[in-house]
Amino acid sequence: MTPRTWMATLAAAALFPLLASAAQERQLPSEEGQLTVSTVADGLDHPWALAFLPGGKDMLVTEKPGNLRIVNAEGKVGAPLSGVPVVWAQGQGGLLDVALSPDFAKDRTVYLSFAEEGKDGKAGTAVGRGQLSEDRTRLENFNVIFRQQPKLSVGNHFGSRLVFDREGHLFIALGENNQRSTAQDLDKLQGKLVRILPDGEVPKDNPFVGQANVRPEIWSFGHRNQQGAALNPWTGKLWTHEHGPRGGDEINIPKAGRNYGWPIATHGIDYSMQPIPEAKGKHVDGMEDPHHVWEKSPGISGMAFYDSPTFKAWDHNLFIGALATEELIRLQLDGDKIVHEERLLGELKARIRDVRVGPDGYLYLLTDAKDGALLKVGLDKR
Repeated sequence: MTPRTWMATLAAAALFPLLASAAQERQLPSEEGQLTVSTVADGLDHPWALAFLPGGKDMLVTEKPGNLRIVNAEGKVGAPLSGVPVVWAQGQGGLLDVALSPDFAKDRTVYLSFAEEGKDGKAGTAVGRGQLSEDRTRLENFNVIFRQQPKLSVGNHFGSRLVFDREGHLFIALGENNQRSTAQDLDKLQGKLVRILPDGEVPKDNPFVGQANVRPEIWSFGHRNQQGAALNPWTGKLWTHEHGPRGGDEINIPKAGRNYGWPIATHGIDYSMQPIPEAKGKHVDGMEDPHHVWEKSPGISGMAFYDSPTFKAWDHNLFIGALATEELIRLQLDGDKIVHEERLLGELKARIRDVRVGPDGYLYLLTDAKDGALLKVGLDKR
């Protein structure tokens, strides 16, 4: 090899990581300018949720088969943490949402939601918590603080998202296990939004506390399959969204003790193309109408309010993932009112499972696939 050839080889080798990085980035159009989409990590097995650890560079990521991993900003995917509960990984079940304690800097507590098997082979959603070890290799002292009862799922509609409000209450957004009528049964936890304290105890001011044959954890009911929830940073109100059947995906701002209709009030029809047997129309007196509804279902999952100064064009926007239509949905807000919708990233043909705003102001998305990816999305400021 001549000196000139040797120098050319070294230069190419030095350039290769840059070329590889550039190849991972795509420019895609949007109404607010060019989007930059880069792959932070891939090879994830049906990732379901992520949470940023303090410092903003590392993330906890759940994989539906039952793994909890740390992924850093450079895309290094860590080994599965030990101490994670055994999950019922069938159908839509598995390891689901992850959230950090509001006092994580002091208590290092991580909350997980997951599908848990019952004695009869059916399953329900459970929530537990444990402490992330100092070396970040395991969860210690994990214990379950909430169980959806009874366990009725044979693989469908677990929900579930975990959100802490400003007072430290933990909201758990649940599905109805594909047992429609249970969403209206107040002695069951299917199709409910529940509100508990961080240790699993029931707040004394929950709307149904003290009522006979009513689960005191319930905050609101009549929900179908809630796979999105986030706290509005400007109002402090919790927003949730849920899958309709064939049509009728909806956003709600759930109020204490209110009935959100399913399956009696719905904009959807059955997958058989027949009406829902229990349905009485899109509006039913005494039940809350959706805050926003899609007559044709995008298959929504994940939800994040944009409250960062990084990209001014996204100020007061709400981002939601879409599984069925394989898009990112951008909703522009005026107060609580949704005034405009844009569909993004359709070119990727990716089922978007989770959406979060990173400490750097970029959007971080998880794609639902056997070879799932962690994507980073921003706007080109040039």
